[in-house]
Amino acid sequence: MSAQEPPARDWQRAKVYAAEEFVRTLFDRAAEHGSRGIEFFGAQLTLPPEARFGSVASVQRYVDDVLTLPAVRREWPAVAPVTVRARRAASAAHYENRDGTGVIAVPDLATADWAMRELVVLHEIAHHLCHAAPPHGPQFVATLCTLAELVMGPEIGHVLRVVYTKEGVR
Repeated sequence: MSAQEPPARDWQRAKVYAAEEFVRTLFDRAAEHGSRGIEFFGAQLTLPPEARFGSVASVQRYVDDVLTLPAVRREWPAVAPVTVRARRAASAAHYENRDGTGVIAVPDLATADWAMRELVVLHEIAHHLCHAAPPHGPQFVATLCTLAELVMGPEIGHVLRVVYTKEGVR
């Protein structure tokens, strides 16, 4: 992309967010019922446990651990470290690349416990692993599905792919 080209329009961002909110709701409802077993489009699945974080420091440790997992290193061998910082606004987590350094910003537990969970953090790590435009395009979706599958297990990769498809995400 040259300096004159506008950034690619993030045409499926809302669909990606809606799909991921649905998946987080599946985890929340399973937790409310005390069982990770769910019926998912006619199939019986057991959701993997989802990590919850109590501090920005614990998110940083998790991110460091994920990026050093052998399966993740095989898939993305040249991945650089990422810094995690607190974000004041409670409405979103986000990823930014500052001169080649990845930074994930998450609202802290006091302002937004919804963001202090594994699925949200994996979404932000996927941005670090996939620099394709648009930011929530097909390459990003494939990256997140693969990452979630490697870290959390094949069930979550399957659930994400099905829900993305149902929401019209490519």
